[in-house]
Amino acid sequence: MNSSLPGLVEAVTLCFESLNGSCPRLVYSSALRFPLYLLFALIVLLILSGNLLVIFIIVFSQHIQTATNYLILSLSIAGFLLGGLVMPPSMVRSLETCWYFGEFFCDFHSTADIILCNTTVWHLTFISIDRYLAICHPMHYQNRASNRLCFAMIVSSWFLASIFGFAITLSHPHVKTKDSSHKPCAGGCFALHAKEIGVEYSLVFFFIPVTVIVTVYARIFFVARRHAKFIHSYTHNSRGTASPAAKDLKATKTLAIVIGNFLFCWTPFFMCNIIDPIVNHSIPSLLYEVLMWFAYMNSMFNPLIYAFFYSWFRETTKVLVNNLFKQ
Repeated sequence: MNSSLPGLVEAVTLCFESLNGSCPRLVYSSALRFPLYLLFALIVLLILSGNLLVIFIIVFSQHIQTATNYLILSLSIAGFLLGGLVMPPSMVRSLETCWYFGEFFCDFHSTADIILCNTTVWHLTFISIDRYLAICHPMHYQNRASNRLCFAMIVSSWFLASIFGFAITLSHPHVKTKDSSHKPCAGGCFALHAKEIGVEYSLVFFFIPVTVIVTVYARIFFVARRHAKFIHSYTHNSRGTASPAAKDLKATKTLAIVIGNFLFCWTPFFMCNIIDPIVNHSIPSLLYEVLMWFAYMNSMFNPLIYAFFYSWFRETTKVLVNNLFKQ
């Protein structure tokens, strides 16, 4: 957080007092810093525990290992890694306004940040395609949504995110020069969510994939409405269980909420990236930090959505908890 707030900043010092060319450090008051450390630590803990629970449930429950849930599993792994590898150092950097973990880990952290955030949107893109096949081509879904296709979607998500992540990280010296407050200095570290990344990154990372997702779900919505009466009339089969069509429609609605959560958490940050050049880069860096952490919380909300809307998630969680207490 590089912007000064009256009453909240105790002093302006250097990250490394004994080094020439050290980055400036804003020392925030204890009344601000300690509660934020507790808040950020709680967010990290919820992200780690929630996504780890999703991973365990899908891995150890063979009856729910479907193509869609494999994508959810991979998405949860990305969320778990984000909470474990990226967010703790980001917490220190945000609240101490300096990077104390070395240049090598700075590059690793920045690359991991980009890859793990970018792979989220790719997973959601492929999840929307999976839902399109399930709703719009139900007769052929089981054949098309094979394990091989699911595996290809997961690998593509990680591969595309990795290519994009390394490309951004390797080019970051040129990106930094757009903002004089991010000149190289001891105690500084290039961040994925720095305001100087600009419009190009926002378009490639966010707006183009989101356009694809919204377009696909719009098609799903119209097809679902057209067949709503048919699906409703066959909601239960002769044994009183939900029909495959009804189950697919319910899963699609739940995953639409997951995508809505992603848009809710990430859109404010990327809208700032679009607006900032228009207003001559006058948006405070502090606002970017706040929106960055709000975007990170996307990985915390997803397991909560599964818990509220997926009966298999709740039922399997109860079984795991009961078995744990029996032991």
